[in-house]
Amino acid sequence: MVTTLVIATTSDPASINPANALLAMPSWQPGPHFQDDMKSFVNEGVRVLLHGKSIVVEDDLDKRWEEITGEVVDEVIFFSKHTAVSNKPALTVHPIGVPHLREGDVPPQGGKPGWAALPNPRMGPWLRHLRKLAQSRNLVPEFEITLEATHHGPLTNKPTMFLEIGSTEDYWKREDAAQVMAQLVWEGLGLGGGTDLGNWSRENDKKKVLLGIGGGHYAPRHMDVVLKDDVWVGHLLSGYALPMEDISQSKGQTNVEIGGTWRESIKAAYEATKSAFPGGEIIAHLDHKSFKGWQKNAITGFLAEQNIKIGKPNNFIQY
Repeated sequence: MVTTLVIATTSDPASINPANALLAMPSWQPGPHFQDDMKSFVNEGVRVLLHGKSIVVEDDLDKRWEEITGEVVDEVIFFSKHTAVSNKPALTVHPIGVPHLREGDVPPQGGKPGWAALPNPRMGPWLRHLRKLAQSRNLVPEFEITLEATHHGPLTNKPTMFLEIGSTEDYWKREDAAQVMAQLVWEGLGLGGGTDLGNWSRENDKKKVLLGIGGGHYAPRHMDVVLKDDVWVGHLLSGYALPMEDISQSKGQTNVEIGGTWRESIKAAYEATKSAFPGGEIIAHLDHKSFKGWQKNAITGFLAEQNIKIGKPNNFIQY
């Protein structure tokens, strides 16, 4: 049986409210005793786990669940709040990891330097379904429905995604937003008798997977592609996850080595995406306008070296 771990924290209204809305739906039962400070609930192949800490600090919950219960976890989904300088209301979906950090760096929000979690293959189909649900509940246009770039922890070992409500306390507490997120998980996991959405192992005859490289945190150019039906999405590396040392000081020199962890970041994101989509063709999608010429040249050269194909938007449409 496929086992999905859905994780929420009581310390965050944007996390516990969707979890409580999900648990208010039919057929939940108390689950196995996991840890004294945690509660679990079961419904078919889904396990909801509630803890009281920051959502980004409880590492390896999937591995620990497997060790204690003997169940094999297939995927991990987190409910969380989203913060943004803009304070705009948003419902977001994203993969996790901090692949651009160097060893010795302290990750500001969990994870470990150089690590990218396996991205949950459901992200593309669920983003599109989230948009439909939010529109049907009249949350659009008030709420923006968007992907976010890969960022933060906690450490996980299985395909993982975050579902977030943003961006201020008023919105974190919104019951209508919590209901939409709960409905997304209920329908997306096929609880209540439906067919689950975004099941790669069932649908992987559609082979192409987008690996987003460049652009801002909300990945608008990658989003334009992912909103089309049938597009699968893996990691999304925004500009800040591609640190490149400016070579403008080295004018006149050729073959200057461009420093920074951008290569390691791309490699970690690519390998994790490849592992999460067995049999898939991972294709890089570049936000060309976000790069200076020398950056784009370096990145396209590195992708060629690594035999990572670069695609235009229409290369991701499944035929």
